[in-house]
Amino acid sequence: MTISPSLSSIAQRLVRVRAQLPANVRLIAVTKQVSVEAIRAAYAAGQRDFAESRLQEALPKQEQLQDCPDICWHFIGHLQSNKAQKVLEHFPWIHTCDSLKLAQRLDRLAEGLDKIPQICVQVKVLPDPQKYGWSVPELFADLPDLNNCRNLDLCGLMAILPLELSPSEMLSAFQSVRTLGDRINDENYPNLNIQEYSMGMSDDYPLAVQAGATMVRLGRILFGDREN
Repeated sequence: MTISPSLSSIAQRLVRVRAQLPANVRLIAVTKQVSVEAIRAAYAAGQRDFAESRLQEALPKQEQLQDCPDICWHFIGHLQSNKAQKVLEHFPWIHTCDSLKLAQRLDRLAEGLDKIPQICVQVKVLPDPQKYGWSVPELFADLPDLNNCRNLDLCGLMAILPLELSPSEMLSAFQSVRTLGDRINDENYPNLNIQEYSMGMSDDYPLAVQAGATMVRLGRILFGDREN
């Protein structure tokens, strides 16, 4: 089911959320199950960063929105290897690079496409069997190989927290992501320069911003509830 909220309310919600965000935090509007008309309403209100998690849903929307050429598309869903090339062709940002195998595949494909996509490495600073991504020890073990992915702009970390954390636990976890980025930068790998922190969704983005998020991924608070 596609969401079609009151189009005027989208602009109002955007204004309210933007008022809460520091100037250095990039608002990514998550448009899963959101109609093209609703995306256009957000675009008319000045929104330019939009995110999709399913390639099959994203491509028809992108086709219909070709008259909005300055939209920046972000891929935020679990990325299967067999869809990597299509995602590279249609998304300049990928927030969900969750394994060395995927990073290396994206690197090979990006070279063939003559693209340098901007990549966030998906991490788990707390154990969570429901989420994809590197644990901290796994990530540090793979840093030398990630550094060899020279066709990727490995510029950020992305995190989704486990469910049912207290606010103090959420804040601590988000702060751990920022600390992790600093630790990676201290390793001085030339092709790893962590400057972006993609963390925070509709329920927890104020805490993520407090902890130093540079990008928040917001859907429901802008467009209303989805069925799933």
